[in-house]
Parts: sequence; C-alpha cells; structure tokens
Amino acid sequence: MVLLRREVGDVLRTRRQALGRTLREVSATASVSLGYLSEIERGEKEASSELLAAVCSALGLPLSAMLRDVSSRLARAEESAPTPVLLPVAAPAEEFESQVEVTAA
Repeated sequence: MVLLRREVGDVLRTRRQALGRTLREVSATASVSLGYLSEIERGEKEASSELLAAVCSALGLPLSAMLRDVSSRLARAEESAPTPVLLPVAAPAEEFESQVEVTAA
C-alpha cells in the first residue's frame, strides 16, 4: 500500500538532492529540526501543512507543485496496483433456512 507521507517525503528529498542541498541547510532555512526533517523525508512522520509550506519554501518549490507531484505519484501507484478480487460471502445456514419456504411432499 502506498502511503501519502512516504510520497511527500520522497518528493521533498528528491527536490533537495536535485538542488545539491543538505538536510542541515534546508532544516535551518525552514526552521525545522534536522532529525524531524529527516523523518519526514523517510516517510516516518506526517508533516503539518505549515511545516510543508516552510520546507517547500526553503526548497524554492511551490506547495501546490509538490502536492501535484505527490498526487501524480499516488495516481500511478493506484493504477498499477492489482485489482482486489471480491468473493461472495455465504449467508449463515440459519438465515438461509428462514428465507426458504419448505413444502411437504
């Protein structure tokens, strides 16, 4: 199962690395602890909208662009996920018997 927090973290980490910036630099610019930013990037922590806005700003990435990228990733994951097979559930025998009219032969 794809987790939103993992996709958010992956997008942020990819952007940071593409810019050649360290966790320390981005955490200082965004006023977020280095450890917490690391946990967000690894998908271990959920980030608040305020924190995401601060990190995106530190990366020069509009929040809306980050969310679009995450949305695209989630859509691709959903499209490639196997379709679950739904099996019929048998009714309990007592329930079935109460619905069937029995006639004497």
